[in-house]
Amino acid sequence: MHATDAAVMEAGWGGGAAPFGASWQKTMMWIFIVTHALLFSGLLCGYAFLRRARPAPWPRQSEVFSIPFIALMTFILITSSVFMAIAVTAAKLGDGKKALINLILTIVGGAAFLSCQAIEWTHLIHDGARLTHNPWGPPQFSQSFFLLTGFHGSHVLSGLIILIVTAIRTSMGRTPPQGIEMAGLYWHFVDLVWVFIFTLYYLL
Repeated sequence: MHATDAAVMEAGWGGGAAPFGASWQKTMMWIFIVTHALLFSGLLCGYAFLRRARPAPWPRQSEVFSIPFIALMTFILITSSVFMAIAVTAAKLGDGKKALINLILTIVGGAAFLSCQAIEWTHLIHDGARLTHNPWGPPQFSQSFFLLTGFHGSHVLSGLIILIVTAIRTSMGRTPPQGIEMAGLYWHFVDLVWVFIFTLYYLL
């Protein structure tokens, strides 16, 4: 590394409690996001391995799931992410009322997504899908479904709890813009993970 490059990096780092201009809260959130991104990547890679090593033909997703319904779930979650981005921007501009409204819309979207996921789980369980049994073929198909969607759903639920607390504190004027931004980072991560699950599990 050249001396000039080292100087630029040192100037950008800054040291102290805010390396690269990021607070310790944002730094810890990014560490959390990166570690959980690696965890989801491992789960998706494991799913890909199981699918290639399947002992029987893998079921066609269109015969098991209602792809338009799953697409609607995806649209709902992505739309909620748009509302979250608006809330973050409004908070930074000092518009607490607009931030609160969009936080509430984000919560509604997340709750709607979880409701749709509950309907999907109920439908598959009613059709006989279990962790140890799959009426459409190898059990690894249903195992992957429950593991991937269940683990992601737990993250969505956690995100909703965070958003509800953030919205309550925002209505009381106790949430700084950075607090809404932290909630937004987590919510965008949850949305991005679902896009990968939707693409790799439901479509391919």
